[in-house]
Amino acid sequence: MKIIVCVVIGYLLGSLNPAALISKLKRKSLRENGTGNLGATNTMLVFGKKLGAFVMLFDILKGFLAVSIAMLLAPDIEWLTLASGFSAIVGHCFPFYLKFRGGKGLATFAGAVLAYSPIIFVLLLISGLVIMLIVNHGFILPYYASSVFAVFVCVTCREPISGVLAVSMSALLMIMHFGNLLKAKNGQDIKIRAYIQSKKMKK
Repeated sequence: MKIIVCVVIGYLLGSLNPAALISKLKRKSLRENGTGNLGATNTMLVFGKKLGAFVMLFDILKGFLAVSIAMLLAPDIEWLTLASGFSAIVGHCFPFYLKFRGGKGLATFAGAVLAYSPIIFVLLLISGLVIMLIVNHGFILPYYASSVFAVFVCVTCREPISGVLAVSMSALLMIMHFGNLLKAKNGQDIKIRAYIQSKKMKK
């Protein structure tokens, strides 16, 4: 019963989409503007930094709460924290009330990792940002962070199901960001260093 409750709570938390609500209140569709994604990055591009930051924090909180609740309700079932986090990411990517078309899940994944292991979160964040700046493409962050986290879980956890869940998280994030990879390959994405430089010039 605890397993079902945690997984359902994770999905419902993940399905809460502030970007969709802001889009509706502003009467401007995020699906038809910017990158076309219901996430923090596109909210920032279309509606500005403040709303973009709000959406990012909200999405991080969803993953954090999903994992934290599982830890609270079933501290003896280690793999359930990952199951709940994975469920939150699924909910974010495929919310039932938005015709299963949500965001890409990176911020929710970050929140889940933060609750699971704050140290790993900080290490992944710092190293991921450095690598992203070096590679100069945004798609590298979800690919790098999710794959390293999956390896970490597979190496450190005794239960095979934990590894399966971590790998599933990584696979889902890679699939959701595959379009970004294709854009980078075709030279259609925004270069990270050029984007940062353009923001500095505007200041």
